[in-house]
Amino acid sequence: MRNVKGTGALVLGLLSGCSFIPAYHRPALPVANHYPVAGGSGTAAADIGWKQFFSDPALQQLISLSLANNRNLRMTTLTVEEAQAQYRVDRAGLFPSIEGNAYQNVVHTAANLGSSGQALTSHEYSLGAETVSWELDLFGKVRSEADAAHQTYLSDVDTAVSAKLSLVAQVASEYYAWLADRESLRIAQDTAKADQKSLQLTQLELSHGTTTAIAVAQAETAYDTAATDIGQYQRQVAQDMDELVLLAGAPIPPELIQQMQKVRKLSDEPPLPEVPAGLPSDLLIRRPDIRAAEHELLAANANIGAARAAFFPNISLTANGGQASDALNSLFSAGQSAWMFEPQITLPIFTGGANTANLDIAQVEKKVQIANYEEAIQSAFHDVSDALNARRTYASQLKAEKDLINADERYYHLASMSFNAGIDNYLNVLTAQNALLNARLYFVSLLLAQQQNEITLYKALGGGWQENGTGPLTTATVAKPG
Repeated sequence: MRNVKGTGALVLGLLSGCSFIPAYHRPALPVANHYPVAGGSGTAAADIGWKQFFSDPALQQLISLSLANNRNLRMTTLTVEEAQAQYRVDRAGLFPSIEGNAYQNVVHTAANLGSSGQALTSHEYSLGAETVSWELDLFGKVRSEADAAHQTYLSDVDTAVSAKLSLVAQVASEYYAWLADRESLRIAQDTAKADQKSLQLTQLELSHGTTTAIAVAQAETAYDTAATDIGQYQRQVAQDMDELVLLAGAPIPPELIQQMQKVRKLSDEPPLPEVPAGLPSDLLIRRPDIRAAEHELLAANANIGAARAAFFPNISLTANGGQASDALNSLFSAGQSAWMFEPQITLPIFTGGANTANLDIAQVEKKVQIANYEEAIQSAFHDVSDALNARRTYASQLKAEKDLINADERYYHLASMSFNAGIDNYLNVLTAQNALLNARLYFVSLLLAQQQNEITLYKALGGGWQENGTGPLTTATVAKPG
């Protein structure tokens, strides 16, 4: 008899380990094995903390403020907590459910309703486990559902990490845009001051008959153009600050704003580390959005196991037991125990094709998640490849633009000397000044694009999720423009 019981227990143990979840095989990499442009070597971006990457103390404070208060990030974090709770709910199905109960039942029967012709009051007391229920997960349906919930939770965790590094990159990019627009505003203001002096001088020369009304009109045009630029950049600086406040999720402290304003030019910022790209296969573990997509794929894979298990019998056990008596003082006396045991098996004999349809849905959903996973990899490859291509060209473009500014400065100086000597007209001065202004403004926008491209590459490689990295900065840095 003991052998029979032992064999039965072994069979149940083996059956309880059954699972119809398909064996998981990670899809092949849907991109090339190498980037079109070499990405360098050194510490991986994901191992470089954002405090290492962004060494400006004001920017570090802005990022910390945003991570603590940004509402989008907070909602994403709460979604993770919700998914974790749902996983615990699904996992609870693997264990028996026990409900305790204690009650007293008093029934009073009127005299004319009782068989004895007398009023009767009856008492009933009960204490014990009212309901014990357990679904025997012989075919892995409950475990498959719990595994799917667990993978969904892990996906939400990585989605939150992705939101965090996106926020870090957004704050840094917007801060650099604010610096660039402030520098452009200063250039426009300096140009307007010079144009105003030139206009006053030209008007004075006109009053002495040494110049023409055309020259005065040209000087007025130059001054009005610079004044228009001032209004544009004042608006952009204010809007940049509004965006920073929105990302921070709280008012920026006045002392922090004062610290931010100490940086006069974007080119005064510490150069950003030139992070290496590594290999496309590295993105599978470095990019949280790719990890999130793979967890969704694993969840879909587990749902197939649950859908397959639905074709097999469902066995549940229900029982209750405890002490019952008509008198409270005899509730725990011998012979007062009461119990009930009710095993139940449900066979899916005919479901109108619902189980088959559910399995088809689960299998299609897995194909959808495979495509989503592959698309996430391809998008990441595109992001990194684009940033690497841009990095290669920005350095030479900035040098060429700096050379152009130097040439425009010489041109403006010579044109001014020729006009003041009466050799040339004011139109050449105006043309030279306009070319110099445009070159200086374009240089600022080009430098901003270069810095934001490095931020984009840092984010695309999975950097920015941790405050302090685990690896040293051993890579070369982007050359600081003159």
